[in-house]
Amino acid sequence: MKGKMLYDNPLHNDADIKDFILEGKARITCADGFLQMENELPGEQGQKANFVLWCPLLIPDRCVIEWEFMPVTDVGLCILFFSATGRNGEDLFSPALLPRTGEYPQYHSGDINAFHVSYFRRKEPDERMFHTCNLRKSHGFHLVAQGADPIPGAADVHDFYRLCVVKEPDSVSFSVNDLPIFTYRDDGVSYGDRLGAGHIGFRQLAPLTARYRNLTVHESI
Repeated sequence: MKGKMLYDNPLHNDADIKDFILEGKARITCADGFLQMENELPGEQGQKANFVLWCPLLIPDRCVIEWEFMPVTDVGLCILFFSATGRNGEDLFSPALLPRTGEYPQYHSGDINAFHVSYFRRKEPDERMFHTCNLRKSHGFHLVAQGADPIPGAADVHDFYRLCVVKEPDSVSFSVNDLPIFTYRDDGVSYGDRLGAGHIGFRQLAPLTARYRNLTVHESI
């Protein structure tokens, strides 16, 4: 259940993201009541064309993270990072950590810990044939939960979808439009220590264009 509101960002205009931190290169615009993102570098550059946009707020361990999402094109992939910190407890943006430029290995096998839920996975042929949402835990590339992705192709999308992550000290749940997708119970042993408070960030893979709005964080009670 949702408790006190901790953060409320409509993502409607440039002022709403003035303190966000971009890693990698992207075309980011705010207009018509939403944030739209696409890659700036050509997709042929592979991982170098991908990027992450971080919210500057430190999110507590027990929380409900919600945002609205709409794909504009089909090929690509989206990720929400959360509980992201340095592996030795540093703040995610500490100068003691190595620079990050949007290339995925820097995030799953670098010097940070994080959960990452991937959704609208349409980058590779096997992802387009069989749509799933995946939860990974890092450091490492540990796939810890998976469920079916109910979001259709862009041609059949006519409105935003409401996505929700519920983070508890020992569990993570993910839903789309209130439809449960998966729940992961973390024993704090199998894939490393449990992850707590940290930062959230939106990652997008080229050549996808997608829109976001109404990012909120509540306490979980």
